[in-house]
Amino acid sequence: MTKRCVSAQKDDTANGHQVSQDGTLLDEDKKKVGLGKKVTLLRGISIIIGTIIGAGIFISPKGILKHSGSIGMSLIVWIACGVLSLFGALSYAELGTCIKKSGGHYTYIMEAFGPQMAFIRLWADLIAIRPAGMAVISLAFGQYILEPLFMPCGIPPMAVKLATAIGITSVMYLNSMSVTWTARIQIFLTCSKLLAIAIIIVPGMIQLFKGETKNFENAFDLNNVELSGMPLAFYSGMYAYAGWFYLNFVTEEVERPERTVPLAICISMGIVTSCYVLTNVAYYTVMSAEELLASEAVAVTFAEKLLGKFSIAVPVFVALSCYGSMNGCLFALSRMFFVASREGQLPEVLSMVHIRRHTPLAAVLILYPMTMLQLFVGDIYGLLNFMSFLRWLFIGVVVLGLIYLRYTKPDLPRPFKVPLFIPVVFCLTCFFMVFLSLYSDPINTGIGFAISLTGIPAYYVFIYFSDRPKWLQRALDSFNRTLQILLEVVPAEQ
Repeated sequence: MTKRCVSAQKDDTANGHQVSQDGTLLDEDKKKVGLGKKVTLLRGISIIIGTIIGAGIFISPKGILKHSGSIGMSLIVWIACGVLSLFGALSYAELGTCIKKSGGHYTYIMEAFGPQMAFIRLWADLIAIRPAGMAVISLAFGQYILEPLFMPCGIPPMAVKLATAIGITSVMYLNSMSVTWTARIQIFLTCSKLLAIAIIIVPGMIQLFKGETKNFENAFDLNNVELSGMPLAFYSGMYAYAGWFYLNFVTEEVERPERTVPLAICISMGIVTSCYVLTNVAYYTVMSAEELLASEAVAVTFAEKLLGKFSIAVPVFVALSCYGSMNGCLFALSRMFFVASREGQLPEVLSMVHIRRHTPLAAVLILYPMTMLQLFVGDIYGLLNFMSFLRWLFIGVVVLGLIYLRYTKPDLPRPFKVPLFIPVVFCLTCFFMVFLSLYSDPINTGIGFAISLTGIPAYYVFIYFSDRPKWLQRALDSFNRTLQILLEVVPAEQ
């Protein structure tokens, strides 16, 4: 334990916490202070499903239909994207069982390609990608939680932002207070999402069995299908399935990860793919392709046509769905910052755990100021345009790392091993999507690439050159010590 932690540890001992004979800090229940293994199979499934299914399937599942050109082709694209996402998820399952560290993308890039590449990923995540992504899904929550109160009038933008701020604050508070309750609420929110989808699928299937098939009569009409649009349809589909990697961010907290991680990933991807395809089939029993493309909120239009006054409940279900995505994302991402701090690439206090609640309090709170700043000041959607291609670039790099580790570390224990063609196919898919971004939007993609490259000088300034000026080192030590005392956190015991 470092010297600057000793004074805080003495304070904790005085407050009733104990130190064992080997120097391990114990809480009031004489348990080691650290992150426990509290993620079971059910909780793992709820994290994956809860973060994949956001607002998109309820509001605007039309990007695929628009670019694929026909109802039949759109359903094929939904299935194909589910299979490709499963390939990516299986590749991550192998990585999660042979590298049993939390941190997801960051950890795997660190293991395969070293600290500089990992820091560039971390830097892009910290300064732009994650705060912008969190702000966008939170704004959808703010919009839909207020909609029943303001119907049929528009909602003032500031009211949306205030509701969003309250939502973000409550998610941060929940994740700071208890890992167990965070996981329990995630299970509840995931069940509410699946209930909302069932409310759409069941009436849709009833309509289908009644013979409402007129929208499927020319489902594979190829007159409107353009090959140039298919890559964009796949891009939309892969974005809808994004989130299958979040369980790998919390591997150290998963019970029996060699069994739980692959099982949770396979079950989750099967459920999500089935839900997405059946939900779209249900939409098409009530709406033509033209009506679906014209709708502002597809699930609301569907509910108005089939469910009457019950349609007012749809915005509430969408808001709960968004809240589940916010909760799952924050739970996973805080672990990435926790691991990065442990590796020495972020301030030391971020790898410390609350003395009583056993949560990585500082790592949870780090996103709060950045997200709030972007919510009220930044151009969130502009940032997302810059960063959308970076997601696929780094995921492609991670899966390339899996292939690379097969040859550089063949003796690494691999309890779960996928056939080589699965990571190869998925890696090619990722790099194709990066190329597509460069081709279709070179300016925004170029700006996003430039933002991520600022991580190179940052790496050399903050990480590589260890001989910092004494005044700077003293300031950093003081910052770590002050936050440690304020937040009541101590280094996690391994």
